[in-house]
Amino acid sequence: MKKIINKYTDSTFEDIKHIDKYGNEYWYARELSKVLEYRDWRNFVKVLNKAKDACRNSGFNVDEQLVEVNKLSKRNNNAIANIQDYKLSRYICYLIVQNADPNKEVVALGQTYFAIQTRKQEITEQEYDSLSDDEKRFYQRKLTKQGNYTLQKVAASAGVKNMAEFHNAGYKGLYNGETADDIFKRKKLRYREDILDNMNEDELVANLFRINQTKQKLIKDNVQGEKEAKDVHYEVGKKVRHAIADIGGIMPEEMPTPKKSLKELERENNEKRKLKE
Repeated sequence: MKKIINKYTDSTFEDIKHIDKYGNEYWYARELSKVLEYRDWRNFVKVLNKAKDACRNSGFNVDEQLVEVNKLSKRNNNAIANIQDYKLSRYICYLIVQNADPNKEVVALGQTYFAIQTRKQEITEQEYDSLSDDEKRFYQRKLTKQGNYTLQKVAASAGVKNMAEFHNAGYKGLYNGETADDIFKRKKLRYREDILDNMNEDELVANLFRINQTKQKLIKDNVQGEKEAKDVHYEVGKKVRHAIADIGGIMPEEMPTPKKSLKELERENNEKRKLKE
């Protein structure tokens, strides 16, 4: 078990995730088979076929969850050959790990990873309304984290290398010139605290909107170049700020900082859980 924990982390499956030009996520079957420790492609195909059957039985269109592609591969003798591969959705990946060898501990990690949001990408409005204020913060923080990850992938494809400056461009637009460090100091946070963990629901929603709109614009306009991408992030942040002002909303920098960070709340929840156990 110790060997597996050292070898695999929460980013194991995230690191082989790809994003297409429309911002959609996918995984390659060949790469997934290696992570799941299938040395023989034929054995992995058997698992893949079981996943396809499960997909059909669940009422999903297999063709929407799995797309066959041909890729060039170099053989040991340096000859180039076409090999069969598949682009996989998160859902079909989830079904694959459900049908993979349960004796492999990495498979259990994959089951946990791909289970996230496979039932539904978003909770319903009714479910959301029933959440407490802190639960809404946790939910929006999760979406923001996922959005930032996708945005970074798109920004990197556009040629961005300095991600800190790229993110600061968005903050400057939304926060009237404030960088992430300025927000950190204004909120009077402790060393290494995350500013997003110290935002209320509305502030997180404003940032999530900035993140998603920037991603869409980078893709739609096929933006290339670090400066160009930073300019887009700044302008989108600025427009989100103007939209808040136009409807008479509270500016992000004026929104109150919650008394407890999400990390603190998480620690408290873990302590309560341990006491119950």
